[in-house]
Amino acid sequence: MVYRKGYQHYASDPKQCATCPMVEKCTHSPNKRNVVTRHVWEASKEQVRMNRLSKSGKQLYRKRKETIERSFADAKELHGFHYCRLRGLQNATEQALMTITVQNMKKIALQLERRASKG
Repeated sequence: MVYRKGYQHYASDPKQCATCPMVEKCTHSPNKRNVVTRHVWEASKEQVRMNRLSKSGKQLYRKRKETIERSFADAKELHGFHYCRLRGLQNATEQALMTITVQNMKKIALQLERRASKG
């Protein structure tokens, strides 16, 4: 049975569980019924988790702090993105886009400066 929150519930048959020698380890229910709850996306979540724990996943995760996390930290510390100054979804989106634009302009300026110093 699937519930609204996206969870699937699997329930055992109490008649079969009553005769099972492992019932005491499996359930503490007085009616000898075991219910397992699993999210409908659990298989995908497990696949992502295994990818993250693989050797290449760990290397990518280490690289993340040098790339994307650094951008978030700069936005927060250097561009006042600690709190949103504006209210409303449209205004908050505008503030985020302006911050991103400034960060991109800084990256372009650094690249141009590097090219000028080489040549």
